[in-house]
Amino acid sequence: MLKAVAAPLRKAGVLCVVGIALVLGQVAGYAREFPSPDGSMASIAMAELPLQGRSTYALIQNGGPFPHDKDGTVFGNRERILPARQRGYYREYTVKTPSARNRGARRIVCGGKPRVPDACYYTSDHYASFRKIIE
Repeated sequence: MLKAVAAPLRKAGVLCVVGIALVLGQVAGYAREFPSPDGSMASIAMAELPLQGRSTYALIQNGGPFPHDKDGTVFGNRERILPARQRGYYREYTVKTPSARNRGARRIVCGGKPRVPDACYYTSDHYASFRKIIE
């Protein structure tokens, strides 16, 4: 009898913990943004990007020069949040984070040709979520 009652309670406890983690993640601003039911991704207007993001985007359009050696390198999309494309399609660029001692967590990832990308995406949480940049 005890085993029959314990299993559903254990399962409910796990669901409760997962639910709390999701809520806390959203409150902290780290909720993963999945595409909406119609397949589109959340977006961000160019004017909404932080100043450093707009500066990085301008460098991308001009072909550099970029401040970090990693800027312009291939982004593998291992998280599989961005649309699936062949390896080498996406490239990543650092968005300076004020007061960060390293590259920080903010990036712009663009797909297509380097100076005229098909689309660019902004992440403020090191690839946990992306928003498509709308000009």
